[in-house]
Amino acid sequence: MKYQSTQSTIVDVRFGKNARLVEPCNLFSCQLGDDCFVGPFVEIQKGVQIGDRCKIQSHSFICEGVRIGADCFIGHGVMFTNDTFSTGGPAGDPALWKPTNIGNYVSIGSNATILPVNICDQVVIGAGSVVTKNITEPGTYAGNPARRIK
Repeated sequence: MKYQSTQSTIVDVRFGKNARLVEPCNLFSCQLGDDCFVGPFVEIQKGVQIGDRCKIQSHSFICEGVRIGADCFIGHGVMFTNDTFSTGGPAGDPALWKPTNIGNYVSIGSNATILPVNICDQVVIGAGSVVTKNITEPGTYAGNPARRIK
């Protein structure tokens, strides 16, 4: 049986003070704030900005166009997307991708999917939720599509 090694790719990353990561992970041309933690098997793509004191748990995917504020928690297996399939299929042209902005003090539960949206400060997204629309009021949101539950 042939063995294949899993290795990290970390290229052109701006690490804040005391930023920590657990390999293997893939980070490309992104920025992590002070005191951030990135778990194993995470991919963070080009241009992503993550604020101070954020925790990104294992198996999460943060695509181009995402900005995460300070003091945020991203649970295990959270998936961000920047493509709404507006042409009926995957948009190969990055000009068609849309941004996502996450405020401060946002907690996103495991296995949530975040479409290109804006989420204000002080929001909790329940595990397994799918966020399809902007969230403009603090509170707790859950479901598919995610709705305010308190």
